[in-house]
Amino acid sequence: MSKQNLNFKNLLQKLRDTKPLIHNITNYVVMNFTANVLLALGASPVMAHSQEEVEDMVSIAQALVINIGTLSPYWVKAMQLAGGKANKLKIPVILDPVGSGATKYRTETTKKLIQQIKFSVIRGNASEILSIQKEKIKTKGVDSIHSSTDALDYAIRLANELKTVIAITGKVDIVTNGKDTYKIFNGHPLLSYITGTGCAATVSIAAFLACESNPLIATVAGLCFFGLAGEFAFEEAKSPGLYKVKLIDALFEISPEYFEKNAKYEKI
Repeated sequence: MSKQNLNFKNLLQKLRDTKPLIHNITNYVVMNFTANVLLALGASPVMAHSQEEVEDMVSIAQALVINIGTLSPYWVKAMQLAGGKANKLKIPVILDPVGSGATKYRTETTKKLIQQIKFSVIRGNASEILSIQKEKIKTKGVDSIHSSTDALDYAIRLANELKTVIAITGKVDIVTNGKDTYKIFNGHPLLSYITGTGCAATVSIAAFLACESNPLIATVAGLCFFGLAGEFAFEEAKSPGLYKVKLIDALFEISPEYFEKNAKYEKI
């Protein structure tokens, strides 16, 4: 597949050289896992959700992740404060609308955050992305009951409407800014047997977003890299427990040259 001069080799090297600080307002389930994902791939994580410090914390970060996995009104306010400050400082913000569509509260919170904060990227599974404006869309808890291709046309329209990058992850990932669209083929089915891998894909995007001014390229890079790590890990682990450990190792071990050579994507 054509790499189309996206230059992932230099981008990964830049990430590891600069070690960008990624501020995460995320959920209890994945905090430790996604922090380790960021450390392994070369970034520096901070998990801070106190209303009293989020504006100060995001001011020294290079990207902000907002993840609604374990919601509460207090956390929503913290997200609004951090997102607003990041927008003022032109720090990129990525939204992970975990479980949007599963409950009214999650769906309404997602829509409210999108109205109040300018997101560089919104990453979710197909059902989560479809739920943003389609009231009847439901999810299976935080899992998707739709494929990424089900939401392709809608994602393109949504990207144009919100002037953002929409990333739909699934068997084949789709990334679009409304004008240019990519399919990503890296990944492995065993990733779906570990909780938090979708959230981990989001923080991977955030790490590249901190080092690349074009959100579309950063998103393609982040998803290719995380998916490639999933493939790399399967070479040494065939069951979920060990696979999770090897996934962290793979994020650390994959070289810029290996990434450049084995990233699988195409522009459509």
